[in-house]
Amino acid sequence: MGAGRPTIMDEITLKKLEDAYSNDASDLQACFLANISHQTLYNYQKEHPEFVERKRELKDMIKYQAKLRVKEAILTEDKPDTSKWYLERKDKNFKTKTDITSDDEALQPVLVKFIDCEKTDTDNRDTDRV
Repeated sequence: MGAGRPTIMDEITLKKLEDAYSNDASDLQACFLANISHQTLYNYQKEHPEFVERKRELKDMIKYQAKLRVKEAILTEDKPDTSKWYLERKDKNFKTKTDITSDDEALQPVLVKFIDCEKTDTDNRDTDRV
């Protein structure tokens, strides 16, 4: 048998792909960084289906790194807003009060109109019962 063409998917190329995917790169971006064609990647994935799962895992790592940074910020920095932001997103029982007062005059007519509509609705319901 002949030696054939050497594979472009060597250890260095795979490392470049893994680095790209661990930074949440798309296939297009990863192929560009690894200097391979899309077809080369797809052929490799067809021959090595385990790489598709590895790619998914690597792409998810950026979320893990972000979680670590948020945790570090909560534990080491004196920024209560970071803790509040985290709890608002992660704890369904954590509620913050929303202050709807505003100095914005554009908001006032909308609120007045809304309140007037509510009052009219209530008045009409009371009248209907009589």
